[in-house]
Amino acid sequence: MQMRDLGKSGLKTAPLVLGGNVFGWTADKAASFDILDAFIDSGFNAVDTADVYSRWVPGHVGGESETVMGEWFAAYGKRDKTLLITKVGSDMGEGRKGLKAEYIIAACEASLKRLQTDHIDLYLSHFPDPDTPIEETLEAHQRLIDSGKVRAVGGSNYDGPGLEAALAASGNGRARYEVLQPHYNLLVRHEYEGARAKICKREALGVIPYFSLASGFLTGKYRTEADLKKSPRGGQMKSLLEGRGPKVLAALDAVAARHGATPAQVALAWLMARPSITAPIASATSVAQLQEILPSASLTLSGDDMATLDI
Repeated sequence: MQMRDLGKSGLKTAPLVLGGNVFGWTADKAASFDILDAFIDSGFNAVDTADVYSRWVPGHVGGESETVMGEWFAAYGKRDKTLLITKVGSDMGEGRKGLKAEYIIAACEASLKRLQTDHIDLYLSHFPDPDTPIEETLEAHQRLIDSGKVRAVGGSNYDGPGLEAALAASGNGRARYEVLQPHYNLLVRHEYEGARAKICKREALGVIPYFSLASGFLTGKYRTEADLKKSPRGGQMKSLLEGRGPKVLAALDAVAARHGATPAQVALAWLMARPSITAPIASATSVAQLQEILPSASLTLSGDDMATLDI
C-alpha cells in the first residue's frame, strides 16, 4: 500500500485514517480491540482520537477513547505500527479547555498516561482558542516536540485567516502546523474548498478531513423519511435529505454500480482523489463495517466518475 506524506512532518499515512471517536462508546472495549487489530493487520496505520472523546455521552468524562487505545497498545504491542493522532483544547470540564501553554502541557501528559505511550505522533489543536495568542499555543507545542513527547502538530477546525495566522506565527521557537483537519465530504464542500484548500496546497500541509461520510449519510443508509427512524442519528439526517442530498446519493449509486462498489467506498475514494487531501478519516463500530470501507483505498475513480460526483 502506498503511503502518503502528512505535509512536511516526516510522518506517512496510509490513504485512510481510522476514526477513534467510537471507541469506548458505540464500540465497546472488545469491539474496539477487534477493529483496531483488523485495521492495522490490513496494512493501514493511522488512528485518530482526542482527549474529549466521548465526554458527550451521559456518564462519560472524556478520555474513554484514549483509554481504550492505551489498553489495546498494552495488550497487543502494536504501538510501533500505529501512527497515533490525538487532540487537545476541547472542554473537558472543570475549566480544562483551551490552548494556553500550561494547559496544553498538562493535557498532553494526561493523554500520554491514558494512551500508555511515551509519545504522540501527531498532536492537533482541536479548535482555535480566541482567548490565547497563537504564539503561546505554538510555543507550547514546540516544547512538546523538543521534549520528544510529540513528533508533529497541526490544527483542526481552523478557518482560512486563522490558519494563515498560525503559519505566519511559526518559527523562532514556535512549532508549525503541518496538518489541517477540516470538516469535508462530498456533501459538505464549502467549509474546506476555497481559501483553506488553497492555503494547504500552497504550504504543502497534510489534510485529514473528518465527517468523511457525513455521519453515515453518504453510505446510503438514509434515503427516505422512514429511514430516519433506523438510527438515533436520524433526526440530524433529515435536513440532508433536502437540497443536494438525494442528487449526491444518486451520483454515488451510479459510480458505485460502475465499479461494483458501495456508496461509502466511492465517497471515501472521492476524497482520496481530491487535490491536497492526504487521507480521510472514517469510523467503524464493527469489523464488518470496517471491511466495507477499507476497499476504498484501492478504488481508482476515473475522470468521468469525478465529473458525475461533482454536483
